[in-house]
Amino acid sequence: MPITIAVSNEKGGVAKTTTTISLGAALVDHGQSVLLIDLDAQANLTLSLGFEPGESRLTSCDVLLDNASIQSTCRKTDVAHLDLIPSSSRIETSEQFLPMRTNHTTILRQAIANANLAYDFIILDCPPVLGAVTKNALTAADLLLIPTQAEYFSAYALRNMMTLIRKIREEDNPSLAYRILVTMLDKRNRTHRNISEQLRTTFGQGVFNTIIEVDTKLRESPIAGMPITLYKPNARSSTQYRVLAQELMEYAKETKNKQTT
Repeated sequence: MPITIAVSNEKGGVAKTTTTISLGAALVDHGQSVLLIDLDAQANLTLSLGFEPGESRLTSCDVLLDNASIQSTCRKTDVAHLDLIPSSSRIETSEQFLPMRTNHTTILRQAIANANLAYDFIILDCPPVLGAVTKNALTAADLLLIPTQAEYFSAYALRNMMTLIRKIREEDNPSLAYRILVTMLDKRNRTHRNISEQLRTTFGQGVFNTIIEVDTKLRESPIAGMPITLYKPNARSSTQYRVLAQELMEYAKETKNKQTT
């Protein structure tokens, strides 16, 4: 079974989608096969990979509401070994209709399990709201990756994320782990440095060693319709996401070893 990672934070603008696509492409650079699933109505992940959100006949919404299979909704991207399940604005209806279904929080997990996928990693790009879609993602995930800016409001939003993690563990997914990723860090900014240090003091090993610094090239890559690792392979953020991918692969290996012992 692939390792499933949900990328989520209630706070918007913390580089969730950027992290999803950049990490996915960096994992491919390390020889992994990756499926990205866009669960956000804004469909920014879909757009970032060169797809128009309304052009796909089947999307992630069809998986959640209409029992469409994972295989039937997959699209090949221009990056070898990096596939996408696109999204569209229709997924907004999932917040209304999902809770009407029996065992609605486990639908995505069941769809992934039934698909018997050959990917090494599945990465779920979640909407910036802790509703039914995000709960589905966290129930399906082995790991919750929380991109967090080293700023007060972003760090404060972690309170609600921790509350949701406890709820998901109690109700649907007792083995859900989490890791915080500090993003958009400006090392010249004293506040950024202080909050980053406070996050490490508070959460310890719950924070990735890798930090993603501010990089204007990251803002340009979606316009080009490709991940930063292809758009500017030598950019600072490309290197940092490759290091993050390596750290994540080591984490996955350690986790599997623990499960088999």
